[in-house]
Amino acid sequence: MEAACRGAKAEDGTTVGVLPGTDRVEANAYVDIPIVTGLGEARNAIVVRTADAVIAVSGGYGTLSEIGLALKMGRPVVGLGTWELYQQGKPAGGIVRASTESQAVALALALAKGVPVEGEGNG
Repeated sequence: MEAACRGAKAEDGTTVGVLPGTDRVEANAYVDIPIVTGLGEARNAIVVRTADAVIAVSGGYGTLSEIGLALKMGRPVVGLGTWELYQQGKPAGGIVRASTESQAVALALALAKGVPVEGEGNG
């Protein structure tokens, strides 16, 4: 999340960090508005429920959790070097793939507005 916040700040954006812990000092240096939840991984549901679109960048199991929650909640997901989803041994789809950070942002903004994009749900 630090990389996402750093990128947003580089473009004069305001950043919000929804933190799993109970102390705002846990936020990275690029977070303008830290929101402490004390919820641990359960905070992923808050992040996804609040989002109009989700960009999954690389990531571990927390990212996978956010992808799964987003797809279950009907939120579009853009992936940048992240998880591949399979169901019963076959690609499951649902993640629109991006190859650059700027492409990921453009795709997420379009999807959040309901604009269909090429390769939508291409797993």
